[in-house]
Amino acid sequence: MQLSEKKIGIISKIMLFTATVIWGSSFFILKNTLDEIPVYFLLGFRFSVSALLLFIIFFKRFKAFNLKYLRSGAITGVSLALAYITQTVGLKYTTPGVNAFLTSTYCVLVPFFMWFITKKAPDKFNIIAAFTCLFGIGLVCIGTGAVSFTFLGEGLTLICGIFFALQMVFIELWGKDLDVVVFTVVQFLAAFLVCLIFFFATGEKIPDSFSPAACVSLAFLTILCTLVCFIFMNFGIKHTSAAYSSIVTCLEAVFGVLFSIVFYHERVTLQVSVGFAIILLAVLINETKLSFFKRKSR
Repeated sequence: MQLSEKKIGIISKIMLFTATVIWGSSFFILKNTLDEIPVYFLLGFRFSVSALLLFIIFFKRFKAFNLKYLRSGAITGVSLALAYITQTVGLKYTTPGVNAFLTSTYCVLVPFFMWFITKKAPDKFNIIAAFTCLFGIGLVCIGTGAVSFTFLGEGLTLICGIFFALQMVFIELWGKDLDVVVFTVVQFLAAFLVCLIFFFATGEKIPDSFSPAACVSLAFLTILCTLVCFIFMNFGIKHTSAAYSSIVTCLEAVFGVLFSIVFYHERVTLQVSVGFAIILLAVLINETKLSFFKRKSR
């Protein structure tokens, strides 16, 4: 049965929102898992197993594979790997809530990266949103009377936003003409190879054993947070846009803070809360252009 464009649009938005909620729940789970499983082994396991499972389930689709998939998927996958590496290492040195919210700054960067690639300049709302976001980041990172910013924590988390933005731009540029599953698998394989290089370069070791809790967390992070969520995101961007998808997926920061408060018992100060609110305001300015005020005035 052929679905209409309207139904596909609705399905893609539901898939994006579902991925956002799942990703939001992953921050505190990943934080606890990193106490037992090394970073690059964890990420390499997620990407390799997800790629293998998708290939087994949808192997017939790989008849469409060609050099375009290899080139586009490899570049996008490298951005994906670097985003996850900087985010995951950053999470070791900051809290899940701060990590979640600073990661969401990628949605402000997407229009500027699209400008660089497509030569379409951002509007005044994009610029206002960028500076508003920077102010919010400052409030999040600066503690009471002292600077709490660290490169390994907040710094790497901000860098991960750059690579996530690039990944979303690449998906919009190339994903609309490619099969979602095949494109995703190539991304995962490229990301796995990058993680493998870091694994050997840093001298990490494969853990001798895993606790039952770590096994459950690893399965959750691999099946839901990687395999399912990235299929949902790639499908969503293919049938909407990177700009629209970024406003939906950045809400993972909101869910990340909520889950972190409930399960990780993170305490959020008033100053940090204001910073979070300002970052979210920047996201809304960037994506809605304050259109709801215009409708109200009319």
